[in-house]
Amino acid sequence: MRMRKKPNLIPRMERCARFLIREPSSYRGHWRQLKPDAKEIRLEIGCGKGRFSAETAQRNPDVLYIALERVPDAMVIAMERSMEKGLDNILFIDGDAAKLRDYFAPGEVDLLYINFCDPWPGLKHARRRLTHEHFLILYRGVLKDGGQIHFKSDNHDLFEWSLFQFPKAGFILSEVTRDLHGQGINGVMTDYEEKFYQMGTPINRCVGTKEAMNPEPEYKPIVGPDQSRRTKTDAETG
Repeated sequence: MRMRKKPNLIPRMERCARFLIREPSSYRGHWRQLKPDAKEIRLEIGCGKGRFSAETAQRNPDVLYIALERVPDAMVIAMERSMEKGLDNILFIDGDAAKLRDYFAPGEVDLLYINFCDPWPGLKHARRRLTHEHFLILYRGVLKDGGQIHFKSDNHDLFEWSLFQFPKAGFILSEVTRDLHGQGINGVMTDYEEKFYQMGTPINRCVGTKEAMNPEPEYKPIVGPDQSRRTKTDAETG
């Protein structure tokens, strides 16, 4: 389902301009200068409408939270939410996950979130999945040693497939659950997540921790159609 075009997008974006990083590559290696007192830098790939982004940033004022989103009609809502909360520790990038190494220096990110990414059904599309070994190796290049990826999905097949991808890319799995909210709401939800929780759809979650690899796996950029596209976050749920 495509998201409806938002009216007055440009003026709305301008009102939230202080949250938008227009040239993220210029901050590569220098993100902490934007919040010198930040204890961590956390990055979300595909923030959608930003409920998770804004609430997580609000709960962690000592963290610099950076949210990546390729759909401006969704991102403007995320920025408006952040502005309404009066946040000063969250920034947004209108960019491509495949370019993360252009945006961030090695080891610059402490924690990375992937929430409800596009499952890309069918084996021929497997390399487009944001939890494919290829992308996980890409993330290694910006995560610190011992840094983590927190992954959530409502798609059982994608989740089970992803559990085999993490170890191949040098991530130790922990906190693996196939029913995150089985005993009640656990953590901050996205709008998409709450919708499916109310429908009784189990939510899967795991944590991947970067371990040392020798030699470090080489990342080779994929040549061809955009591999990351947009993610199936809140942006797709209208």
